[in-house]
Amino acid sequence: MRRRLGVSGPSEKMDKGSGKNQQNRLCLLVSLSAFFWILLLYFHFVVLANSNVTQSTQLQSNPINPEVNILKEKASESRTVNESTQLQSNPVHPEPPPAHLKKDPESASPQTDTYPFIRALKTIENRTDPCGGRYIYVHDLPPRFNEDMLKECKSLSLWTNMCKFTSNAGLGPPLKNVEGVFSNTGWYATNQFAVDVIFNNRMKQYECLTRDSSIAAAIFVPFYAGFDIARYLWGHKISNRDAASLDLVDWLTKRPEWGIMGGKDHFLVAGRITWDFRRLSDEESDWGNKLLFLPAAKNMSMLVVESSPWNANDFGIPYPTYFHPAKDADVISWQERMRNLARKWLFSFAGAPRADNPKSIRGQIIDQCRNSKVGKLLECDFGESKCHSPSSIMQMFQSSLFCLQPQGDSYTRRSAFDSMLAGCIPVFFHPGSAYTQYTWHLPKNYSTYSVFIPEDDIRKRNISLEERLSEISPEQVKIMRENVIRLIPSLIYADPRSKLETLKDSFDVAVQAVIDKVTRLRRNIIEGRTEYDNFVEENSWKYALLDEGQREVGAHEWDPFFSKPKDANGESNSSSAEAAKNSWKNEQRDQAQ
Repeated sequence: MRRRLGVSGPSEKMDKGSGKNQQNRLCLLVSLSAFFWILLLYFHFVVLANSNVTQSTQLQSNPINPEVNILKEKASESRTVNESTQLQSNPVHPEPPPAHLKKDPESASPQTDTYPFIRALKTIENRTDPCGGRYIYVHDLPPRFNEDMLKECKSLSLWTNMCKFTSNAGLGPPLKNVEGVFSNTGWYATNQFAVDVIFNNRMKQYECLTRDSSIAAAIFVPFYAGFDIARYLWGHKISNRDAASLDLVDWLTKRPEWGIMGGKDHFLVAGRITWDFRRLSDEESDWGNKLLFLPAAKNMSMLVVESSPWNANDFGIPYPTYFHPAKDADVISWQERMRNLARKWLFSFAGAPRADNPKSIRGQIIDQCRNSKVGKLLECDFGESKCHSPSSIMQMFQSSLFCLQPQGDSYTRRSAFDSMLAGCIPVFFHPGSAYTQYTWHLPKNYSTYSVFIPEDDIRKRNISLEERLSEISPEQVKIMRENVIRLIPSLIYADPRSKLETLKDSFDVAVQAVIDKVTRLRRNIIEGRTEYDNFVEENSWKYALLDEGQREVGAHEWDPFFSKPKDANGESNSSSAEAAKNSWKNEQRDQAQ
């Protein structure tokens, strides 16, 4: 039987259909795969790329990546180091700040380290150091400038054997309390010109001495200037009078300590009036030596018992009294005793007339004391030995409410300090006797502790001292006397062989004043400013009277008192030299009695 080849069966149809479907599925898979990769590539290159650009832009405007910050910090540090290196190799010194901007050393820029005294200023910042800002360096002078003079004490005065007065560390022989006027201890027959040695011996007990001059707030020169000039004032050539001063300056200026401030941080003490050190010429007949006119000495501060109102390099410190306590209790006990004394005299005066001085008001004061029932006089002219008895003087002052203190041979008197020690209210007739002299030790407001009566009120108007002083009420007298008594510690020199516990004596006050002066100067140097505006040395007496913050002086009610006197040749300081000579003549007279 023959098969028919022209007709296909169902299975044949299925085989044919299956092959066709497989081709369709393969095409679909290829299409899907291609679509997937197209989408993947689109997402990667378009969507993610846009997202990264946006994110990058945000990071640039708001960096939050810590790694970026670290890199920037390192770059900043690198720039700082480079800038610092450039500053070190090419230092730039800034312009001084304006005068009204006051800098403290604590906030000073690194450039201040170039000042040689910066270490001394920085000690002030050390709150744990009780001596911070108070260190004193003492020059170790050759003995010819001090100790050798004491070995030759008989030559220190033409009329006085100073050997007994230089004993007991300069206090002199002890005073016996026979009449009960003194305390049982602490009283000595102290010479009024012995401050040189007293001050030096007190310095040896100062609690903040240092051997490192770079931290010193001030530098002390233990030269006995007063004793030196005393040896040669009479009958010696000016070459002898000037020798030690010139030698001292030569020695000091060769020392490294001098170079720190050119001597402006140095100070010394002379127990005489300033006119003994201010010779104006090289004429043999001229008075004194020229220590205070030497260029180097003009930079130093010289502490004297009477300063010049017209010069800036000397400062007044108290004359020594007879009282030199060894401890606080001695002072406090004395003060309490002075408060409780009965005082029978309204006023008193201890002194001699100045018949050879037509301007002196002493004669009129003596007359008023003699003619008053409430006035007491202790005459010191020839034949009156009681005036030179410490016991007699102190007894009279202790019995008086007011003690008259007219000018002596010069502006000042030791008697002013003896009277205040006795709790007696001083009456001054010239501002140069105290108010412009002892500005470190006495209050600026002089009316709180004293009475001022201008000399012309006595000389020309002859006012009654009794009436004038009687006008002050008992209540006011009590207040003024209490103020005087409170001043006692700062007006006396404690025993140099001991130390007061808490009270500050005259030495302490003076040293602190010098330290303050040097510290102000150093800070002004750093700040590029001066302490005063338009400083005029001839007006020196006015500057210490300025209130804090004032920088310039003007007309003053006391100007007439300090107009320089002129002699027949038009010279202005000859009267001061005459005053110094008269002071020595009266010392000669005193010793002759």
